[in-house]
Amino acid sequence: MADILSQTEVESLLAALDSGVQQAEPQAKASAHRAEEHHGQVSVYDFKRPERVSKEQMRAFQAMHDGFSREFGAVLSGMLRTIVEVKLSSVDQLTYGEFVFSLENMTCFNVLRAEGLDGHMILDLTPSIIFPIVDRLLGGGKSAKYNIPNRPLTEIELRLISRIIEMAIHGLEKSWSSVCELKLRVTQVESNPQLVQIVPPNEVIVLISFEITMGEMRGIMNLCIPFNTIEPLMGNLSSDTWSAYTKRGVDPRQKLNLQTGVGKAKVEMVVGLADTRLTASEIMSLSVGDVIMTEKGFDQPLEVYVEGRPMFRGSAGLFKGHKAVRVATPIARPEDLIEAQLKTTSSPAPRTGS
Repeated sequence: MADILSQTEVESLLAALDSGVQQAEPQAKASAHRAEEHHGQVSVYDFKRPERVSKEQMRAFQAMHDGFSREFGAVLSGMLRTIVEVKLSSVDQLTYGEFVFSLENMTCFNVLRAEGLDGHMILDLTPSIIFPIVDRLLGGGKSAKYNIPNRPLTEIELRLISRIIEMAIHGLEKSWSSVCELKLRVTQVESNPQLVQIVPPNEVIVLISFEITMGEMRGIMNLCIPFNTIEPLMGNLSSDTWSAYTKRGVDPRQKLNLQTGVGKAKVEMVVGLADTRLTASEIMSLSVGDVIMTEKGFDQPLEVYVEGRPMFRGSAGLFKGHKAVRVATPIARPEDLIEAQLKTTSSPAPRTGS
């Protein structure tokens, strides 16, 4: 049986508790004060979603695919004979598991093999835009409202959507041409994304989302790029990549047309015989028959100007009874001299035998 405490013992216990609380309050206040001081220096980090792609590389992804979205929208508009707007909505990095579980069960999940990167990518189209596009290709698309069926795509619908996927692949290869040669091809098409696992669920991916708008219909197209697929190229992705999608190869026909057009343009050619300086009073006192002395001798070469720029040196004479100028040597431009000097300094020095 437990002992019963006396009144004196109870009072002593209460006094001990009160002193303990008084001592704990200053310590708690000091701890809270220290926490407030260090609160501004603490940054939240989620170990489940490590940031393996830098902000500069994310901006490069955004710039590359921003150009792709505009070109892909123009191609879709020409194919569907209606205005289709494709807009880059977001560029994020998350895990593959989060990406898969965020998708709808019935979707167009295309697994792409990137031979240029030795890995896989995923191009996903939501049903809210797939079925309106198929309806448009089959002659419909006149009604403003459209009921989206909850079913997988049929073989005919898959064949029609494959044309859209091929156009998207061509646009992606073009936008990535300055970084690498993707060589994408479709290896698998699924309606349930949870049946496809190209990387572990905790693997970091770069998710690039596009919003496709066709009239009143809107949908999302997702491009999933695993980090292990693009890891060898991360050093090449920088802020300078955003203008890379506009770089194109030289078209021989366009080059020939440009040369032909420019070759027919007329330019002004002037030959400077001599020049000198006169005062205003000397010019006012000139009359017919006066001789003006110049500093250039008759045997010195003349300068030939093309559109006001000195281009050649030559000598004056007659040709078949007409006054003419014979072109002797071209005048070196400053940029040509700089280029020659750079080549001279960059060339290796000759080795001397021992």
